[in-house]
Amino acid sequence: MRALPVGDDALLVEVSSDEEAQALHAELQRRRAQGLLVVREIVPAARTVLLDGVEAPARLASELTAVEVPSAAPPAADSVDIPVRYDGPDLADVASHWGVGAAEVARIHAATEFRVAFCGFAPGFGYLTGLPPRYDVPRRATPRTAVPAGAVALAGPYTGVYPRASPGGWQLIGSTDTVLWDHARVPAALLSPGTRVRFVAVGGA
Repeated sequence: MRALPVGDDALLVEVSSDEEAQALHAELQRRRAQGLLVVREIVPAARTVLLDGVEAPARLASELTAVEVPSAAPPAADSVDIPVRYDGPDLADVASHWGVGAAEVARIHAATEFRVAFCGFAPGFGYLTGLPPRYDVPRRATPRTAVPAGAVALAGPYTGVYPRASPGGWQLIGSTDTVLWDHARVPAALLSPGTRVRFVAVGGA
């Protein structure tokens, strides 16, 4: 673990894996809830956790790197079901990469409980983990200039849902009408770090 200062009152903690980042995020959230950590915001990413609004970043950096943060199980989180049609244009390519039929891709994906590891790329976009490593898929060699809102996609170890139309290089396996980002909703983002997600097949393959 390495802790780096960011500006005057923030700290970026680097770890070696997604799992460590999620465990560290859960532990820091636990400490804040118990009043053991005073911080304005805790933002997880793939292999980092950013702490913003820290009173004494240097002291906290020393404390974090001096002890091993326990790999505690993440606390219980909200659960979201997302209806999905497994009708994506890359479904056949993903099936070939997995060595199964298109219907089996849908079955495996819908049978998996995902968890939002972190958010980014676009407002409302969550990076979901849960599929075993053998189902990792590469990004497309040539990204699309436009991916429609609601596209359900895979890249590397992650599943994601495009909250709005945008360019993208992920493999598209399905589509959903679920709104991921809505300014009129509180909170605007349907997904947040720690949220458990299940995809419910409603058609397609």
